[in-house]
This record gives sequence, structure tokens and C-alpha cells, in this order.
Amino acid sequence: MLWNAKNGTVSIYGRTMNYISFGKGDKNLILLPGLGDGFQTVQGMALWMAWAYRIYARDYWVYMFSRCNELPEGFTTRQMAKDQAMAMDTLGIERADIVGISQGGMIAQYMAIDYPQKVDKLVLAMTCARQSFMSRSLITSWIELAKKQEYKKLMIDTAEKSYTRKYLHFYRLLYPFLGLYRTPENFSRFIIQANSCLTRDAYPELDKIQAPSFVIGGGQDDIVGAVASLEMVDRIPDCRPVHIYPDLGHAAYEEAPDFHQRILAFLKMEPAEGQFRLA
Repeated sequence: MLWNAKNGTVSIYGRTMNYISFGKGDKNLILLPGLGDGFQTVQGMALWMAWAYRIYARDYWVYMFSRCNELPEGFTTRQMAKDQAMAMDTLGIERADIVGISQGGMIAQYMAIDYPQKVDKLVLAMTCARQSFMSRSLITSWIELAKKQEYKKLMIDTAEKSYTRKYLHFYRLLYPFLGLYRTPENFSRFIIQANSCLTRDAYPELDKIQAPSFVIGGGQDDIVGAVASLEMVDRIPDCRPVHIYPDLGHAAYEEAPDFHQRILAFLKMEPAEGQFRLA
């Protein structure tokens, strides 16, 4: 099977969490996806994800985790980080490099704050430590669309706020087909995850992060804002590398051809005289 790709499910206090794994390296890498996980988990996507993230397969045994399938009302990103730590314990993952994108980055921050012994290196991409007025207003509008089950409108608005005009030129061709083949049966999981973004503020605790950290942002990010990346860099003690894509937005992780190369280069760096050098 492609890079030993596997689909799996782990049980946490009677709740279930889907994950996929692949690779052949002797180090662990955990990937935490964004808010889109509220509509579609990684269940059954092992082969596709192994191909999409194959750049990591040689050096790592890679895991990508969804949030638990059963999320109680009022569940927070800090509690999601606790779920993640428990999933690691259940699967025998003592330590890992962690890459969190968007909401996944919010969870990754609490992983590094509350469970520093589990985090070797930390990558925070297109994410924030606290919500701005812009991001709060946007997420609130998405919650209202989800409550009305306006899936197509929600997906279009997400795309319009995430991608550059160049990318949207092609993506807009798909708008008429959104929702025709797959519409979520239940919107509550997305709503709970979105609300968890609104109620969090990890900014005062970022100085507790011990892991060497790399922050990636988009200069045209209309969801979390470009300033959010700089805020984290100023607050996290061991956060030397930072990269801002000046002409890209929230979906830089899809649009930037060197996005994963930059992450892998950071993960393979070693400390030398207070700074990092390539291994």
C-alpha cells in the first residue's frame, strides 16, 4: 500500500477520533487540519492524504487526526488538545513534531502549552492566538449560515475569503456544483468547532511554549489576518523562523508551491550556538 497508508479510529472516553497514518521514517509527525474538519473528517482518506503529503513520508511516520466525532456543546480548543494528547497516549506516540493549520494551529498551541513533553517542534500556519474583530465577525457569519444549513453559501464565502484572485478564477467554475454531490447531514459538529475558535485566547500563555517554533502566515489573509502571525512570533520564546507570503491569503498552504518544503526544512534543522542550522 502507498507509503504504508492506513485508516484508523481511536477511542477516547467512549468517543471516537478518526485518523490516518503513513510513512516509513523513525520520527513522528502529527498534522492537525483546519475548521473544514467540522464537515469532513479524514476517515477513508489515507491513500489520498499519503499522496498529498508524500514529502514527509521518507523522514516521518505521519499521522493526521480529526477532532472527535462526538463533540459536546461548548467544547473548547484546549479540550481538543487534551483529546489529542490522549490519542497520542493510546497509540503509543510519546513525542512528535506537530504542524497545525488554521484551527489546527489553535489546538497545536495548547498542545505545546499544556503538554510540552509531547511536542518536539511546532509549526503554526495561517492561525492565530486570539481572535480579531475581523475573524470574529467572519466566523460568526459562518455559524449563522451553518445554522440555516446554507452549505453552498458557506463554502463559497470560505473560498472567497481564502484564495487569491488568480486561484479563484478557476475555483469559481466549481461553484454551481457545490452541494450537489455532498451536503453534510449534521451541521452541529462544524458549529461546535467554529464556536471554539471564538471563545479561545491563548495569547497570554504563548510564553509557556518551550518547543522550537516556526510561524507561517499570509500577507493577504482575510480570515485570521497577517498581524496574527507576527503576534505569535513576538510572544513565543523560541520562535526564530517566520515566513509571511506577502501576496497570498489564508489558503497559502494550498497555493504556495514551497509551503511544505519550508516546513520540512525547519523540521530537519538542528540547534547550533543558539540558532538553527540545516541537518
